[in-house]
Amino acid sequence: MPIISKDDFSYHTNDCPDVGDGMRTTSLPEEVTSIDDLECSCWDKYESLDELD
Repeated sequence: MPIISKDDFSYHTNDCPDVGDGMRTTSLPEEVTSIDDLECSCWDKYESLDELD
């Protein structure tokens, strides 16, 4: 389950050390069509969005 940062509204993984305060969300927004759309390095361990399902 992704977490959205309250500081800059970026998306992070549950175990991301950089997320700070955040809010859990059930899914990523429709605008995210590729793992490359996610800015934080916490997503580097995933090859594609298919791994998140």
